[in-house]
Amino acid sequence: MKKLAIIPARYHSSRFPGKPLIDLDGKSMIQHVYDGVQRSGLFDTVVVATDHDKIKSHVEAFEGNVVMTHSEHRSGTDRCGEVIETYDNYEIVVNIQGDEPLVDAQQLQQLLKSFDDEQVEIATLGIATHDKSVMENPNRVKIVCDFAGNALYFSRSPIPYEKEATQKPFLKHIGLYGFRKTTLKKLVVLPPGDLEQTESLEQLRWLFHGYSIRVTETNIETPNIDVPEDVAVVLNELRKKKE
Repeated sequence: MKKLAIIPARYHSSRFPGKPLIDLDGKSMIQHVYDGVQRSGLFDTVVVATDHDKIKSHVEAFEGNVVMTHSEHRSGTDRCGEVIETYDNYEIVVNIQGDEPLVDAQQLQQLLKSFDDEQVEIATLGIATHDKSVMENPNRVKIVCDFAGNALYFSRSPIPYEKEATQKPFLKHIGLYGFRKTTLKKLVVLPPGDLEQTESLEQLRWLFHGYSIRVTETNIETPNIDVPEDVAVVLNELRKKKE
C-alpha cells in the first residue's frame, strides 16, 4: 500500500501565531516534524499542507514537498482532503500534527499497522493514564472503546465517569490520524453535527455519521508545542536526544 504523510501547518494560530517557523536549536519546528517523518522510512511521500506563503517558501528552501491550501479549512483533516486531490495515487493517508517536532517513528508504525485489518477505515492512538489532572483537563481528549478497540466516544470530559473509585486507567487520545484515502474523501464532505459542535472535536462528526475509528493503544507520548510556554519543554527533550 502506498502511504502519504501530510503535515498541516497553519500560520495564524490563535494561541501561538507563526509557530511552525519558530527556531528550535537551529531548525524550524516544521522542519523538525518533516525530517522526523522522513527518517521513519514508513512513507512513500511526505508533504506539508499550509495556507501561508512564508511557510511554503521555508519548506521549499529545505527542499521539502509543500502544497498551498485554502485558508478557510475548519481542520487539518479538511486540509488533508484538499491535498489528496493533488496526491491521488496513495491508499493510506496519515495526518501528522505540525506542532510535533519530536514525532516518533514507533508511534507512526503502530498507527499504520492498524490498516493490516482490511475493515479499518480510520485509525488513531490512545495512551493509558492514571493522572487525574490530565483527565480533568478539557484540552486533553479522552476516549472510550468497544471490545474490538473501536472508539465509542471522544470527550473533553473525564470518561468513563467513575461512580466508585477504581484503579483502572483512562485512555487519553493522541492526535495522530490515519485514513484510507477513499474514506478521507467521504469524511471531508460530511456536514458537522451537534456532538462535534458541542465538544469541538471533529472525530465526533465521523462517529455520528456511522464511521468506525480503530484506536491502537501506545505507551509512547511526545510533547507538542501548543503555546509559547511549551517551547522550553520540547527544547529540553530535543537536546537530550542529541546527547
